[in-house]
Amino acid sequence: MSLLEIEKLSLSINGTPILKHVDLSVEAGQTVGLVGESGSGKSMTSLAVMKLLPPGSSTAGRITFDGIDVLAAPEAAMCRLRGNEIGMVFQEPMTALNPVKTIGEQVAEGIRLHTGVNRADAEARARKILERVGLPVEKFPLSRYPHELSGGQRQRVVIAIACALKPKLLIADEPTTALDVVLQKQILELLRDLVDENRMGLLLISHDLAVVTDMADRITIMRRGEVMEEGETAQTLSAQVHPYTRQLAEASTHVPARAKPVTATLSQPLLQLDNVVRDYPGRRLSLFSKAEPFRAVNGVSFSLAPGQSVALVGRSGCGKSTLARMILALDRPTGGEIRFMGDPISRMGESALRPARRNMQVVFQDPYGSFDPRHKVERLVAEPLHLFGNQPSPAEKRERVAAALHDVGLSSRDMNKYPHEFSGGQRQRLSIARAVITRPRLIVADEPVSALDVSIRAQVLDLFADLNQRLGIAYLFITHDLTVARAITDEVMVMHDGEIVEEGATGRVLDHPESEAARDLVAAAPDLQRAIARRLEMQG
Repeated sequence: MSLLEIEKLSLSINGTPILKHVDLSVEAGQTVGLVGESGSGKSMTSLAVMKLLPPGSSTAGRITFDGIDVLAAPEAAMCRLRGNEIGMVFQEPMTALNPVKTIGEQVAEGIRLHTGVNRADAEARARKILERVGLPVEKFPLSRYPHELSGGQRQRVVIAIACALKPKLLIADEPTTALDVVLQKQILELLRDLVDENRMGLLLISHDLAVVTDMADRITIMRRGEVMEEGETAQTLSAQVHPYTRQLAEASTHVPARAKPVTATLSQPLLQLDNVVRDYPGRRLSLFSKAEPFRAVNGVSFSLAPGQSVALVGRSGCGKSTLARMILALDRPTGGEIRFMGDPISRMGESALRPARRNMQVVFQDPYGSFDPRHKVERLVAEPLHLFGNQPSPAEKRERVAAALHDVGLSSRDMNKYPHEFSGGQRQRLSIARAVITRPRLIVADEPVSALDVSIRAQVLDLFADLNQRLGIAYLFITHDLTVARAITDEVMVMHDGEIVEEGATGRVLDHPESEAARDLVAAAPDLQRAIARRLEMQG
């Protein structure tokens, strides 16, 4: 019997069919990849295995884990399984972590609950697993809170919690979405080691076909709640028998059609940064020691021309998001100056910033955390319209919201829904709709497609390219995905330890990197065709 066996699983929520006769199995020591478009039922399949389904759910079929009938198991039995026998890495780390508990408390909590060890022993084990996922206690004390970490660092904490007790089955729902490519490689190697060492089964849910090909022995491809194709990974993706499999593979390597790259005109830049510095207060190591400031951004200077598209790439925690917050005037620089459309926004008050904010919008990294869950989509997407002096009428506002939703592949019917009614990828599309509704001059996009499946990512990149050509919108893409940088940007800046260590034309930097930081990023970047060839070579 397989470690996990899903047979003819069907799921409905309040009468709406979500899953239809899903079959899937995972052996001990085996990695199975589960891929498909956003909303195809991947995450709901994993939640059914954990028996964490929402109210109003009804199921049919069978889920067997290590001989246990999951759907028939009482809640007390499932509590013993969750975290101990079955670990799970959720898609959005900020919402998966408790904001009022330290990372040490959260990693140690499951260890204490399931093993009964004392606090000191649990914290010692927490230190070891955090160090193994790239968060050594010397740099990341157990006393830190989730908001003090970058998105990638928070994801590492979630992985540490899931792997702390060496479960028999690990369900990883987009485990590397928020990670830079170097750390992604390290985390995937860690997961591979855990599978080999402990004969752990791994169900890897991802929209990145290159990652799945590199990791998974078998692949299951889903669409609209049904399994379209299943088989050995390399053969399935190289043969591409099913049309939907072929569609996903083509979308993975999609490059938008773009006009000739914009040449920066330094005489009249849209955005200008001169020697920008940002320090944060440090922590005191003892009552009598002096807190040394932490420098997150160190002397950054660059310019962005109207209509130009530039990527800012670098490892998690290198200062990319901090720099973005200063450009958006959400944070003030410690030193240096930032000018937007000729105005020194780093020194302007809130009232003076209103015209600038209308011309500068943002797509945040965490789509769920950037929305107020109490409001419906119509109000959320329309929020930036308050920056206009002449407010549109309610009818005009609805028309603009409907047009923005249509731009990102959603329907006007979605205006009456709440954010929690959408998948992670769909929520990111809502973020992009909110950003483009004012038709700004500049969009700062912080990992704008990291939560999207490959098909929707291709559509959104096409949308960005279209807006760039049609409306002349400039972009600053903050990303760890080099395929996004290559597809959509004219130039690339590589950031490392708060500094820009290399910059230039996108093709030149990514094809012939000169700095060590850029070489590390390029070497670690996943590639679908290389991954297929490597796996076929291993088998042959």
